[in-house]
Amino acid sequence: MAHDYEVSSSKTVFEGKVISVRTDQVTQPGGNESQRDVVEHPGAVGVVALDDSGRVMLIKQYRHPVKETLWELPAGLLDVEGEQALATAQRELGEEAGLQADTWHVLVDMLTSPGMTDEATRIYLARGVSDQSGDRSTKDEEAEIELNWVDLDEAIRAIMSGGIRNAMAVAGVLAAARARDAGFENLREQDAPWPDRFRRVPQLVDTEGAATPQQ
Repeated sequence: MAHDYEVSSSKTVFEGKVISVRTDQVTQPGGNESQRDVVEHPGAVGVVALDDSGRVMLIKQYRHPVKETLWELPAGLLDVEGEQALATAQRELGEEAGLQADTWHVLVDMLTSPGMTDEATRIYLARGVSDQSGDRSTKDEEAEIELNWVDLDEAIRAIMSGGIRNAMAVAGVLAAARARDAGFENLREQDAPWPDRFRRVPQLVDTEGAATPQQ
């Protein structure tokens, strides 16, 4: 079906520090033209870190767009050139939570809001965790983070009651509970393929109908 939606023009209309916005003119299968505004995002990773007691590490930090402090997972943007997603997750776990882990698996992949953005998120499951407090960042944002080990079932109750609303935390905690109940079997390897990782560049159709990549 995707090839039935042809991009006839594409233009970047905003470039910010993290995101950019492009406007695509799209010809739909019936021939109608529509404008699609797309938020281009570098992608992100998150970590469900479980200790030997079945508790998950949650962090609380301020999120300006919603003007609230939210309970979340240790997480970070994939904005360091050349850094692999797993390495980003391991670094963020150390910087935000002061933890390292012996065992890593891919827990769940998400397309955060595919109606408006190409943001792809991968959540890892980290077990065999140990304290590495010396790795915690002292930058302003990380210094304000509140840490809390929460029993996994208690975290689920917080999701169901509305206490945890961050999308990555909701997906990660629920997926971790399912993985635990299944004995942590059939988890993907830490380097499992991630087709959504790279930004999808629109294919432009020229006047002769031939597809050409966006420049």
